[in-house]
Amino acid sequence: MYAVIKTGGKQYRVKEGSVLRVEKLDAAAGDKIEFDQVLLVGEGSEVKIGSPLVDGGKVEATVQAQGRGRKIDVVKFKRRKNYQRLHGHRQAFTEIRVTGIVGGN
Repeated sequence: MYAVIKTGGKQYRVKEGSVLRVEKLDAAAGDKIEFDQVLLVGEGSEVKIGSPLVDGGKVEATVQAQGRGRKIDVVKFKRRKNYQRLHGHRQAFTEIRVTGIVGGN
């Protein structure tokens, strides 16, 4: 069974046991969390599509780690003007492992 959840302004297709990185959540490593914004749940021909959310659908997960992604260099440059700026950015993430999917009504 798989589900499509919404968190951090993005949508993710998950199934039980999958590990993914989502936008930073306020939880410590080892905590259990629930995603109740489930857009789709099912398997094969038995798929429930929400409008916009599936009633009673939820995805349970365990937080594995908190971290920051690779460094992205942001460069501003204007030719012949002796102007250049370099700025780095590392996006924070939460790594989760999906432990269960509840299909709803």
